[in-house]
This record gives sequence, structure tokens and C-alpha cells, in this order.
Amino acid sequence: MDDPADDRLADYFELSDRAARRLRERDELFVAEGVTAIERLLESDHRVRSVLVTAKALAQMTVPLAAYAGPVYVAERAVLNATVGFDLHRGAVAAADRRPLPVLDDVLATGRRLAVLEGLNDPENLGAIARSARALGIDGAVLDPTCIDPYYRRTIRVSMGEILFLPTARATAWPDDLDRVRAAGFEVWALSPGPEGRSLWELSVPDRVALLLGAEGPGLSAGALARADTRVRIPIAADIDSLNVGHAAAVAFSALGQLPQR
Repeated sequence: MDDPADDRLADYFELSDRAARRLRERDELFVAEGVTAIERLLESDHRVRSVLVTAKALAQMTVPLAAYAGPVYVAERAVLNATVGFDLHRGAVAAADRRPLPVLDDVLATGRRLAVLEGLNDPENLGAIARSARALGIDGAVLDPTCIDPYYRRTIRVSMGEILFLPTARATAWPDDLDRVRAAGFEVWALSPGPEGRSLWELSVPDRVALLLGAEGPGLSAGALARADTRVRIPIAADIDSLNVGHAAAVAFSALGQLPQR
């Protein structure tokens, strides 16, 4: 490919403009960035529309692309950068059709360990949480209505494509849907650095548990906290305010496999 404005590359135009991308992607497509994320995309059930790579990136993807029958566009880095609108130093992007997110009841019915997230608008935090969840035995995620799109490009990249394999539902009635989580047999643990919470290391893990985490800064809302069964804190040094939400999630996810089970 030598024309960055080629209509065949339209799925990749204006990647750095979030508003323009939302208009272009709507509920129809998403873009994965980076060799590893694209490899995971190709292994998923999503229909890949096309792949756009530099020759260097293509050489790294010979095996994962062997079974892919769709279009693969190869371009010089300058052409690729002009197409997407910034210096895409990873040299690889792919576009795929969106699938509807699973409904909340389906995620509740099939999981025993859930991450429930409120107000997360940082794509890197959501991506990091999804990657840790997949690595540490979390069965699914529930996002409140204000959380960022789980198919956002940077979220997929930071998760190394793992968010495509994590069953993720969008709550529609918040925080009332937390009552549905509890009614499904989950004990809801609200992660908060406040001193009123119980130490994570003093707990035993029920058969079904949902870890509730909030955004950086504001933390969990009063309504969400009121619907939790237990407030939980991760003990840290007294002169440190809190952990990054992605780091706190990883600690808590790992603890679920190490603490005594009920």
C-alpha cells in the first residue's frame, strides 16, 4: 500500500481522535494494535476485517496469519503513520467486527470470581485489570454505565488482547445492579483504602465473590459502597495514600487464590 488515504484502509483513519473514532466505529468495529494483541485477536471468535502491517511486523506474524484468509495490507511505516494519524511504532493494527457484550445474567451464571468496576475511564487501567484478571483466575467483569468502552484500542493493547477473552457485561441500572450480583450468590467485597475496611489478609474467600473497584481519585460511590457486603483494604505503608487501581486489582485477584477458602 502506498496511499494512506486508500478507502480500503478507512477502518484505520484518525485512530488518535477519540470522538472521530467513536463515529467511525459505532457499534460495528474495533481496532487492535500491536503484534501480540493482534495474535490474540486472531485466536478469538471475533471476525477480523483486515490487518495493516509494516514488512517488519509481518515477518513476526507469519504463523498467526497463516490461517487467516482476510486481507493483509503491507505498507511502509510512513504510509501507515499517515493513515492512522500518529507514529504507530508497533507497526501493526487490525480491524474486527464487534460482538455484543454478554448480558449481566450470563456473566453472573457462569462465573465464581468477578471484577466489578465503577467509573473507570482510563483505558490503560482497564486494560491492566483485564490482563491481570485473565492471568489470576477471574472469570468475568462487570462494568458500570460510565466505564470506558472495553473495545477501546488502548485498552485492548494494554491487556495484550486478553480483554477479548474475558466475559465482560455492562450494567445498566447502577448501583442497583449490585443487588443482582448479590442475589446471584456473590459476596461483594468493596476495595477501598479507608481504615474502616477489613484487611484483605484476614479474610477467607467464599464460593462466589465479586471484587468491586472504583476509579482513581474519587474511588467508589456511596451507593456502591452501601451495597457491598464487606469493605476491604490492602494494608500499605502509612505514608502512602493508595495503590493504583490496576495494581490493587492484581493484588486482590492473586489473594483470592492464596487466602483460605470457605
